[in-house]
Amino acid sequence: MTQRVELATVMDRLAVDALVTDYAVAVDDGDWEAYRRLFTSDGRADYRSAGGVEGGAHKVADWLAESLGLFSMRQHLIVNRRVRFGTLDQDTGDTARVQADYINPMRFAGTDVTATAPDFVCGGRYAFTLLRTDDGWRLREVVVEEKWRRLPDPRPTPVIN
Repeated sequence: MTQRVELATVMDRLAVDALVTDYAVAVDDGDWEAYRRLFTSDGRADYRSAGGVEGGAHKVADWLAESLGLFSMRQHLIVNRRVRFGTLDQDTGDTARVQADYINPMRFAGTDVTATAPDFVCGGRYAFTLLRTDDGWRLREVVVEEKWRRLPDPRPTPVIN
């Protein structure tokens, strides 16, 4: 591999990493226009394993806006990113797949405003499929595989006298 190819690969990895980070920030901040811009025109997302919907980025953004409105605080942490570049039309590096784990602590809106700890936490794995476009890397597909969740404990805390 030449230094030029190695440098291009490093630059692509940085761009792909930035796109995944932009995805997390858009969801956490509730910036649904930014979320939509991250996808190709035919981009799709699948949140069914987390009790959500599957469809085009615009439809999914509308669902996210409604369902995540339940939470006053969201903080996506996307880690263990494994990037694999593919080929399209014989050009190396036009597609990429990213597998990444996530943990997502959130706080329900309307709960104790002085509390800072999350009261809902979930985790799982993302599968991102990306495409290099004239505008840079874009998401072609996002699939969420929720593996676990922790809900608030419905049992009251016992009072000891």
